[in-house]
Amino acid sequence: MGLFERMARDGHEQVVFCYDRATGLRAIIAIHDTTLGPALGGCRMWPYATEEEAVEDALRLARGMTYKSAASGQNHGGGKVVIWGDPATEKSEHLFRALGRFIGTLKGRIITGTDVGTDKTDFVWAKLESPWFVGLPEEEGGSGDTAVLTAYGVWQGMRAVARFLWGDSSLRDRRVALQGLGKVGTRLLTHLLEGGAQVTVTDIRRERVEAVCAAHPQVTGVEPEAIYDQPCDIFSPTAMGGVLNDETIPRLRCRAVAGSANNQLAEPRHGDLLHRKGILYAPDYVINAGGLIGVADEILGFDPERARRKTAAIYDQLLQIFAISQREQIPTYIAADRLAEQRIARAGRLRGIYIPE
Repeated sequence: MGLFERMARDGHEQVVFCYDRATGLRAIIAIHDTTLGPALGGCRMWPYATEEEAVEDALRLARGMTYKSAASGQNHGGGKVVIWGDPATEKSEHLFRALGRFIGTLKGRIITGTDVGTDKTDFVWAKLESPWFVGLPEEEGGSGDTAVLTAYGVWQGMRAVARFLWGDSSLRDRRVALQGLGKVGTRLLTHLLEGGAQVTVTDIRRERVEAVCAAHPQVTGVEPEAIYDQPCDIFSPTAMGGVLNDETIPRLRCRAVAGSANNQLAEPRHGDLLHRKGILYAPDYVINAGGLIGVADEILGFDPERARRKTAAIYDQLLQIFAISQREQIPTYIAADRLAEQRIARAGRLRGIYIPE
């Protein structure tokens, strides 16, 4: 399928390819839908195997951000920035300043910040060239680490899962299989342990697992592939996407899936498969919206308590989605999509009201 065909199929408005000879910057800016407002989505830096893989990631993630913004009540559309490069070896001040110049050419159609492979200090450089960056350090007037609110939102989402399945939002003595101990996973682990959960962890970096188990003897560590086979109440993907697929879903021994990873379903039909197996799925773009809520609040002038209060509402949003799924006998991902699409459609109709300038 060609790029224009793919954009037409999934509703993307704009894709911009950026190259800077001096710094070696190779970036793709994907804007999915701006009905609700300017696109908002993180900037990912990753050593993709091919150009096609980088494009696919940008398009898929941009579409997900449209739904995340709509479902979480933000007045933003969805977009994504992808830098094709190795964050361990190719970062530089001038590479991110070049990115800042390219983002500036879009005059605010997209606002971006941290994601996989980038951190808040990278965008201090980018913001020297244009203002359309968020998730900056607090000392630079930003909201700080987006992982803090993302983890808090996932924790609230897990409480909603517990309330729906077991009639009590407490996770005390519930068994959680946590896949990934990155920025979000480690913070989520803290919430889980404070709440009395029994946690099994894994990560592709063995040293992270060893450090966590040494600090918390009650935590069990397993090899990355073994995490899918753990008997548990909640399986929590907090690393990369696509982990719910034909190979892994039959192995799951859980009642629910609730985690921070983006694009957890390898394909939409895997949401149907979870539904048929009786596994409650907390749609990823709903439960992991805390970081987005934080940076959206930063645009208004960051208020930590306001952002935390908005993030806590993920609990009620998921209970609404679960109730629709149960009532209409549809997978939870379809129920979430309907709510997001309804909000976008209603906002689009309002644009038909003419306002004289």
